[in-house]
Amino acid sequence: MNKIMNKKTAELAKSLAAIVLALFIGAFFILITGESPVTAYASLLKGALGTPQSIANTISKSIPLAFTGLAVALGSRCGMLNIGAEGQLHVGAMASVITALTLSFLPAPILLLVSILAGILAGMVVGSIPGLFKAKFSTNEVIVAIMLNYICTLFTSYLVNGPYKTEGSTAQTELIAEGIWFGKLLPRTQLTYALFILLAVAAAMYVFLWKTSTGYKLRAVGANPSAAGTAGIRVDFYLVMSMTLSGGIAALAGITEVFGKYHRFIEGFSPSFGFTGIAVAILGRNHPAGVLLTSLLFGIMDMGSLRMSRETLVSANMVTVIQSLVILFVAAPELIKWARKRG
Repeated sequence: MNKIMNKKTAELAKSLAAIVLALFIGAFFILITGESPVTAYASLLKGALGTPQSIANTISKSIPLAFTGLAVALGSRCGMLNIGAEGQLHVGAMASVITALTLSFLPAPILLLVSILAGILAGMVVGSIPGLFKAKFSTNEVIVAIMLNYICTLFTSYLVNGPYKTEGSTAQTELIAEGIWFGKLLPRTQLTYALFILLAVAAAMYVFLWKTSTGYKLRAVGANPSAAGTAGIRVDFYLVMSMTLSGGIAALAGITEVFGKYHRFIEGFSPSFGFTGIAVAILGRNHPAGVLLTSLLFGIMDMGSLRMSRETLVSANMVTVIQSLVILFVAAPELIKWARKRG
């Protein structure tokens, strides 16, 4: 027990050290511009947490990152790197919107449920493909997932520029029925009850991984697939399962965005949520609680950067630099360790 606690403490310390180091280096760059790092960071925090509305919008920005982070974390617990969350969230968003538009005659509660399930199912189908290739042909899931990202994003681009494009508009679909829009938790903000879906998914993922025998076996495969196989665990089955569930969770990032913010599918709605989710998962140590906290940190940076750029000469792009440094300091050692393990 003490060893486990010490390991968790060490992992938390590494993540905190990466964040602090990135902030210090960011402060150095801010000094070069002639601004005070204290003033710049204070403006960032005020912009993200200064009012109830800004707090709500900060949380809203963190939600899609949390979903993709949870998706990557689940795959990683089984030794699979799901780098295909970007494609999965696009397919999930498009499938849910098409379902909502096609079955608009259904009562709103049923239509909402069916549309969300359709999007999740689409993400699960896409997510299962790298798992199947890995299980049946020992194909590297990273390569398959990267190729699927292109296929999924380009296919949804074709749909939103072709058969489902609103006439006389940019690349977007018709609005879905107003009765199935996610309600706002705070007026004049973008925070919707997608937050409750996120918290439910995170809690369910924790219970599944650490409180069920299936979750234990999945983690056992991730820790040592050879030993798990020797113990009678069906390794191939859990590889496919982890990627399938991961794809469904990633799809929720797209579903909650279109149902909560845009109310239609818009080409380019995702600023690489899927790829940022990889960093969120690694920084959060592939634990649901860690992923939620990390996504909130990224949300604070994104939300606060606008005020920081208005009140100082520091560009909002400085936040991207800091985020990239955090990713570098945390992800690089973990990816090297993962590559050696796979090798």
